Amino acid sequence: MEQEGKKKKSIGFNIIKNDPTDGHGGFGIGALSLDNVSPVFIDIDGCEAFVDIGAMHARSAVEKGIKFLKTKEEVPNGKPYWLVWVTIDRKAEGPYYAGVAACELTVDREIRRGYKSLPEHVNRMDKSMKRHIIVEHMDDKSKKILTKFLKEHSDEMWNLSEQKLKDDLSVS
Repeated sequence: MEQEGKKKKSIGFNIIKNDPTDGHGGFGIGALSLDNVSPVFIDIDGCEAFVDIGAMHARSAVEKGIKFLKTKEEVPNGKPYWLVWVTIDRKAEGPYYAGVAACELTVDREIRRGYKSLPEHVNRMDKSMKRHIIVEHMDDKSKKILTKFLKEHSDEMWNLSEQKLKDDLSVS
């Protein structure tokens, strides 16, 4: 039985499934699938990254109970986070981080308000699914946290990833 105060360990990345369209050229060919996308939160202040699948429907632990407003200025004491959409794909050598796109959000638990741009979040998830890398706008601390998280999850996947991801996450 789980104690109330204990943090629940989140699950890892979504597993790459077999292609349901293998062998036939019918419906679904070329369609994007959410099966290989995972939402990774970067808690900047807490120096940690974690997967929360609830973010797929804006129901993550970070977002629950928060009313999101349209401007950052409306949430001056918001705790900063990044929501990074990570898409995993497979090449001949094995799986790799194919799309990685970050968007910001802030949450003020005390007043139950936060800031995020829903269109940005949806567009970045779409960009990630289309194998784009959009992380250059992240702060250096967050880049380090994300890099460490991706490498620790799978050094092999990190090594197989495009050089652009490594370059854009490198900190000078």
